[in-house]
Amino acid sequence: MSPTCASGIISYVVNTMITKKKNSEIAAAVNTRLERFMPVLTPAGVLLGFILPLVFIKLRPLIPWLFSVMTLSGALKLRLKDLVSAVADPFTLLIFFISAHVIIPLLVFLLCIVIFKGDTGIISGYVLLFSVPTAVSGFIWVSIYRGDNALALALIFLDTIATPLVVPGTMSLLLGTQVSLDMTGIAASLICMVALPTILGVTVHEASRGKIPPLISPYLNPLSKICIFLVIAANASAVAPQVHLRDPKVWAIAALCILFAVFGYGFSKLAGILGRLNPEKQITLFFATGLRNISAATTIAIEYFPETAALPALLGIVFQQTIAAVMGRLLNGKKARE
Repeated sequence: MSPTCASGIISYVVNTMITKKKNSEIAAAVNTRLERFMPVLTPAGVLLGFILPLVFIKLRPLIPWLFSVMTLSGALKLRLKDLVSAVADPFTLLIFFISAHVIIPLLVFLLCIVIFKGDTGIISGYVLLFSVPTAVSGFIWVSIYRGDNALALALIFLDTIATPLVVPGTMSLLLGTQVSLDMTGIAASLICMVALPTILGVTVHEASRGKIPPLISPYLNPLSKICIFLVIAANASAVAPQVHLRDPKVWAIAALCILFAVFGYGFSKLAGILGRLNPEKQITLFFATGLRNISAATTIAIEYFPETAALPALLGIVFQQTIAAVMGRLLNGKKARE
């Protein structure tokens, strides 16, 4: 091989590596910007879905695929090592599952029966909202407050995998025959949108020994946030005809979403203290229990529940990150890391 040819090949390889690095840096910068605007991005999705329902309703058939991208983006960060370390402490897992999937949904259900007498649509919407798994975004808050990151990832993984059983089971036990539900359809949707992408993400992480996620995540992270926006807008467009801002019930539903969310954080804080968990695990339990995968709740509600069932989830997603910020500061003190 001539020196000129060898020099050309080396130059090509170097330029390619520099270009890839620049592209990943640009993608990371875009992701950082999107993260900063997340408290605005989710309400904007709801607003645009209401204003332009005929535009965003066309995205409804793509929601399972968009949701899979969102789930996969978070799942690539999960490791079996984290799962093993969490299983070694079953007491914390037990506190989480009892709090998040037994006590809180039951109390919400009982309160809704008193407040919304006979309105099975709204009641089922609230029960669904507090039955879905913990949100992947909880890991970010756990990191900010220096909680137990390994435990947070394990809770996300286990809760997500159990979703196709937990959500239909909770809905069936609490609602019984009050609402006719396609449990098989709900479970199948959750498997496709949540469980399978999670398993795929963990498998990719483990099979590549952690080498592939750093190559994909810089691009997948901003894409997942755009997917969140599109899913919210598409779901909002589906319920836009049923939402009338002059209706006092809409504002009452929004207010209760805030109150129930605050209650969830308060209860999880108390559960951590009574369980005598160390401070790091208390913080992890706090955000894992308080934050929910509301996008999944909205998607399932629109597809399988009465029309009004989507309102609690759709209105709840507007306030979720803001409530997490406020409650985190009130009950956990100043952020450990900005």
